[in-house]
Amino acid sequence: MASQPYSAPVASAPRQSVAPTVVKIVIAGGFAVGKTTFIGSISDIDPLNTEAAMTEHSVGVDDAGGVTDRKTTTTVAMDFGRIALPGALWLYLFGTPGQDRFLFMWDDLVRGAIGAVVLVDTERLDQCFPAVDYFEGRGIPFVVGVNCFDGVARHALQDVREALGVDDETPMFYTDARDKAATKQALIAVVQLAMRRLKGA
Repeated sequence: MASQPYSAPVASAPRQSVAPTVVKIVIAGGFAVGKTTFIGSISDIDPLNTEAAMTEHSVGVDDAGGVTDRKTTTTVAMDFGRIALPGALWLYLFGTPGQDRFLFMWDDLVRGAIGAVVLVDTERLDQCFPAVDYFEGRGIPFVVGVNCFDGVARHALQDVREALGVDDETPMFYTDARDKAATKQALIAVVQLAMRRLKGA
């Protein structure tokens, strides 16, 4: 039997990996409004949380509304999640800490973001003003999601808009931070708002 000549295998061309396009969105709002839950409901990866146990020093300082007796931890730096979309587009989600004493960190977290979702608890509306003021003052596009705890909308959106002093150009809607479909719609609203702002500019 005649031996066959050896031929080296042809090396296939290396696959060209496409670097993803990264878009950054910030999730903000008051203490215990649902930012960590919002990111966890939609992130493709296990979210990075910087949770610390609440101590007796927070009693009378950090008001978590109706979940005060069940709130045992709080975000002290940020939450982070990621969503990989078709076309090598990644959404990076950064959640801000909710208490006023952590506002000094926001500038670093917000840098490079195309926009933000401000989550609102209508039972503790006063805790949402710092986030609204922050984004308005810096001209950063944001939408307002009224988080419906227990699936109940307790106030009309127009009443919430007037109480917050948010103009009619800012999208406002009911949402549920636990529900993936609802958080997806909130993120779509941010992207659409940012695109309109860019086209207008």
